[in-house]
Amino acid sequence: MNLFNRVVPSRRQASTVPPQRPAGAAASPTAVLPDPGLANLTGEWVVDPAHSRIGFSVRHAMVTTVRGCFLEYESRLYFDAYDPARSRADITLFTSSVDTGVEQRDAHLVGRDFLDAATYPRMRFTSTAVEHTGADLFRMSGELTIKGVSRPVVLDMTYIGHVTDPFGYERVGFDGTTTINRSDWGLTYNSRLAEGGAMVSEKVRLQLDIAAIRLAPAGG
Repeated sequence: MNLFNRVVPSRRQASTVPPQRPAGAAASPTAVLPDPGLANLTGEWVVDPAHSRIGFSVRHAMVTTVRGCFLEYESRLYFDAYDPARSRADITLFTSSVDTGVEQRDAHLVGRDFLDAATYPRMRFTSTAVEHTGADLFRMSGELTIKGVSRPVVLDMTYIGHVTDPFGYERVGFDGTTTINRSDWGLTYNSRLAEGGAMVSEKVRLQLDIAAIRLAPAGG
């Protein structure tokens, strides 16, 4: 498969309306460019689902790890290299698109014991603050909403790189991770092992491997 597939946005993604830059577009007087290599990244971006993964991993039966991801989502991204605090992200995931590679397990996850996709078809992350913490490191705070419950989370983000692909798309890569306690969002189903441990761990690691594409300016 061509790694630079021209068909980048999914059907849902194509309808996404990019956010507008906040009022007062210029960086604040105290803003310092963290890395000259990031200078050209300021602008609006959209996650490319063909080359990204929004996933999770969780310990199962205390001895192995199950990994999965969400195949369908919408995104609204803005990055400000000169003033990272102005950067923001808004990602909506469609809960029925969860995929762990096992059909029976996926059916359980979208059912009432876990995500209850029929009642809560979407889960959402909305950033509330972005902080530059190192040469290629950022910390993004935000609200994660699952099953109607919104709670704060903090993502540790790593800037991977920036390229222009053979088709002229500008691409930027970020990886992000955080660990949550699923019961904080009402995902409390569990069964116990004979040895006394839990079949499914309370801790879930969220993993974002993001390839984003720059959006053309409105009217451009």
